[in-house]
Amino acid sequence: MEKIIIIGAGPAGLTAAYELSKLKYKVTVLEEENQVGGLSKTVSYHGNRMDLGGHRFFSKNKKVNRWWQSFLPLENKENHPENTDNVMLIQNRVSRIYYNKHFFDYPISLKMKTLRAMGWKKIIKIGCSYLKSVVHKLPENSLENFYINRFGKELYQMFFEDYTEKLWGKHPRELSADWGEQRVKGLSVLAVLKNFIIPSKEKETSLIDSFWYPKYGPGQLWEKVEASILEMGGNIIKGAKVSDIFQEHNQIKSVTYKDCKGEMQKIKGDIFLSSMPLKDLVYGMNQVPKGIQKIAHGLVYRDFVTIGICLSKWQLSNQSLIPDCWMYIQDKGVKLGRIQVFYNWSPYLIKDAKHKLWIGLEYFCDEGDAFWNLTEDECLKFAMKELHKIGIVSKNSRVLDYHREKVKKAYPSYVGTYNQLPRLIHYINRRENLYCIGRNGQHRYNNMDHSMMTAFEAVDNLTGKKKDKTSIWSVNTEREYLEESHER
Repeated sequence: MEKIIIIGAGPAGLTAAYELSKLKYKVTVLEEENQVGGLSKTVSYHGNRMDLGGHRFFSKNKKVNRWWQSFLPLENKENHPENTDNVMLIQNRVSRIYYNKHFFDYPISLKMKTLRAMGWKKIIKIGCSYLKSVVHKLPENSLENFYINRFGKELYQMFFEDYTEKLWGKHPRELSADWGEQRVKGLSVLAVLKNFIIPSKEKETSLIDSFWYPKYGPGQLWEKVEASILEMGGNIIKGAKVSDIFQEHNQIKSVTYKDCKGEMQKIKGDIFLSSMPLKDLVYGMNQVPKGIQKIAHGLVYRDFVTIGICLSKWQLSNQSLIPDCWMYIQDKGVKLGRIQVFYNWSPYLIKDAKHKLWIGLEYFCDEGDAFWNLTEDECLKFAMKELHKIGIVSKNSRVLDYHREKVKKAYPSYVGTYNQLPRLIHYINRRENLYCIGRNGQHRYNNMDHSMMTAFEAVDNLTGKKKDKTSIWSVNTEREYLEESHER
């Protein structure tokens, strides 16, 4: 039986490892971190749990849904007592945007509360702006124009402009429209109006108002997948940072990695699946033409810092914060991009939910910049000052506990040499026994379900001995959208 090496134990890598282990392949997974799950892991700290980015379990793909439920069935209080741990909760989606000292529903709603917060003058400007966008379409050569064409300039400036610039570190006019095409295909003013006038079970994905969620966070599912892989004889090596990928005659022959003891190890294989950043993959390969190296060098990523802060519930300035799963901070006056309220994802993410509030403050930055290099204490002070500035906590609020997590290359960016990516993909696809999967493996801002689907496609390709890898790279490029991300 062929020996398969999988680089990365995130959703794509673990999905592929599980499917191939079921087929009796000899599978070895190399994971740089000491915990599986990638960005979908759950971090536990002093009894409180953090979800890095917030992961809704929702997909229109039936295979993905069945796969999730095979590990964690949906909670059924008649069949599953409350002390059953291995279940998926069904949670209501509540998300809002903070703009101009008001909270607005996101996705955009036509509730009276929203209309009052906007004011009639603003509503008229929004309406006129939208009608103008219907009559006069801008060339979609930037993300800014993409948004304006669908929402009008007023709504774009209210709900998208500042947050998008925080996320990517560049103004939307500098970003490719591809990102918007991928992320908000189902969301438009017409979709909102249609849903308001004629509510339908078949909602646009952006308007889905509930989702599944593992009782103890997304990492709970991936840890169960890990256990199943090990039970079937698979091998998962943690603390293994891949550095060199040796190729010969369009075949990958081996990879070298530094193990948890700092020693270099070499492992040979017959087939290789990679979910490591595409940039790092090409950097590590031998005999790569200079033109391809240059494209890889120009790929850009955005890094991510989240700080979990534990407060007393009664120290909040804004009690209306309690219902939210997450909030976007559309305010140029603060660096803060988004706030998660972990209790509202699952009450089991917080140790003392009766008296304490456990929130996650999310910042987008670049590895090595001033914010990235703050000490943990400095980061806390910075975050608390911003929470006070936007009126969520009082100035004298006392922090009961806190924890920071940094994530490198969290978001593949659609700038730099992104427009030359097809040439790089063509080169990679000529490595006959190499399959690139997942968000970073394909340099595409995929959701969790999309990452899993790239793994399914790769498994089908390699087991079917298919040479054409188009189907693997085509996931999440179709017009029918599978899951709009709250990350936008």
